[in-house]
Parts: sequence; C-alpha cells; structure tokens
Amino acid sequence: MTPKWTNVLCLLPAALAAQIGMAAPAVAAAKPLTVVELFTSQGCSSCPPANAALIELSKRADVLPLSFAVTYWDYLGWKDTFDKPEYTARQVSYEPPLGQQGPFTPQMVVNGATSLVGNNLTEDEAAVNGAKPLSGPAVTLMPGSVSIGTATAAASADVWLVRYDPNLVEVPVARGENSGVTLPHTHVVHALQLLGSWTGGAVAFNLPPAPDGMKTAILVQGMHGGTILSAATD
Repeated sequence: MTPKWTNVLCLLPAALAAQIGMAAPAVAAAKPLTVVELFTSQGCSSCPPANAALIELSKRADVLPLSFAVTYWDYLGWKDTFDKPEYTARQVSYEPPLGQQGPFTPQMVVNGATSLVGNNLTEDEAAVNGAKPLSGPAVTLMPGSVSIGTATAAASADVWLVRYDPNLVEVPVARGENSGVTLPHTHVVHALQLLGSWTGGAVAFNLPPAPDGMKTAILVQGMHGGTILSAATD
C-alpha cells in the first residue's frame, strides 16, 4: 500500500585450566544478526500478512526483527497505537538509497540494504538467507552503556538506540481499513534515539535504563539511511 502523497555459563581461563589439567572449553563466535525492519500500520489493509511474516522470522535466533509503525495512514480513520513520526522519517530516509520513489506499507528492509514488500514469507526468508553478513565494528552492549570497536577505512556512521517489546501483542482495531480485526504484532519499536556518530575509532555511549519489559538494540548504520554495519541486542 502506497500513501497518496507518494507512490550462567562460567568458563575457566585457559591458563588456569592448564594448571589443573583441564582443557579450556572453546567459545564459538556469535553469528552476526540479520536486521529485519518492517514498516507497517494498523490502518493498512495490506499489512497483516507482513506482520505475520515478521512473527515467523522472529523465531530465528539469527534475526533481529523490528516493527516500526508509520503515521501516514492515520487519516483513514484509525491512528496506529504504536506510530511515531520518527519511524516514518526513518523509512523515508531509506527510500533514495534503496531506489524507491517513496515510502509504502508494508515494506521490509533487510540490513538496510534490501527492500521488499514483506507480505510473502517465502520471499522474506529468501531475502534474509541471502543477506550479506554484517561485518562492521564489534558492538558490546552492557547495562547502562554500549561500546563500539575500531575498524579500518571506515566511513562515518550513525549509532542508533532502539527499544522494543519482544512479546506478541494483539491490538483490536475499531476503525479504518482493518476495522473489527485484531492484529498481532511482535518486536514493536517503542523508542528510537540517535546516540551519536562512529568514525572508525573506539567509542562508548551511556544508555538510559530500559523501560520495564523493553529490550535494547544498537544499530551502527551508514548515515542518511545507509546499510547497517553492526547490530546487537540484549
């Protein structure tokens, strides 16, 4: 749908393990996350299948799904209960680099690099499976802070703080195109904040406490809607 205004695991240190005749267990490297952003609206009749697809993708350990509710369908008679202008602005910033004429719903963006309608699970899974792994700086997320590592030949990037609800939430819609329908949502974004910039050197940011029930994600992303370089969540 296109808006009318635009088409406790404790590990022995190796040295100590050697002293007591034990082999230190190997620690596997964490697989990089694939970030899947869904731009959706409770007022869009085309969006429920995409919401359902995101719910299925959220079952994968290698996917960070984020549901952003946009504002531009509120005029149809139902104001989305989760929408914020900054989510719409985020979507709009994606469109030029992704070759889109303008924002639309549902739109799924994978790692900030691939755009698709998002309401076909088979196509969504193919996009996730085919996504280039994130290879940006290491992101260390701790209570109250996050640190971004170093990288060579790095361009400037934005560091975003995302707060989202990982639970399944069902919202009854009383008016608009989905009137009378109860819509399931997952990983709904409740706050989006630009922490600052990363330019290749190590940097750290303080984080405000997360609201009850909310999880935290950090995205290191090319400026002006660029590709996502690194991602982490708690």
